[in-house]
Amino acid sequence: MGGSDGGGGGGRGGSPGRSGRERVPGGLRIRPLAEDDWPRVAALEAEVYAPAGLSEGREALESRGRASPATCFVLETGDRIAGYVLALPYPPSRYPDLERPEERSFTSSHLHLHDLVVADDLRGRGLGSRLVRHLTAAARQGYEEVSLVAVRGTESFWARHGFRPDLRVQLPASYGENAVYMSGPVPGGRPDGPETEG
Repeated sequence: MGGSDGGGGGGRGGSPGRSGRERVPGGLRIRPLAEDDWPRVAALEAEVYAPAGLSEGREALESRGRASPATCFVLETGDRIAGYVLALPYPPSRYPDLERPEERSFTSSHLHLHDLVVADDLRGRGLGSRLVRHLTAAARQGYEEVSLVAVRGTESFWARHGFRPDLRVQLPASYGENAVYMSGPVPGGRPDGPETEG
């Protein structure tokens, strides 16, 4: 479910270095998601999505992270996980089932941004946009297109980042009212997508 930043908005971007880490002003940094991050990622996911009935739970989140560790990141400040991104290869016009963990990985040049979350108290500072740019830089390493499902009224945030709605894709009720499937090309993306076990 792309779109938990709400306020999204501007800011100057950087790109991840070879380590996949990026320093963000204000003592924040973006780094690859690690195994011991899952309890805090799951807690943040529940805090943001449970009130809307969209929380998936830790098992489902971890299954999506295992599908593509190179495209999953956390936004960290000190010991706090202040945000995260989960993205995984998925066939075009398809999306994860929120009611179950991933059962397989896909080989695809298409990347699905399943989840982007920024903690409520940090929204409106451009951190969602920073996470989008970080993911885009990672996606250039072999993906042509990124898709997502905009939930909770975040379609305009994603449109500002080059995503366009595809109203042909019908979404289940589990994604919530007014959810919209969106996609966009990866600027500078390569046509030879990464190989993923399937």
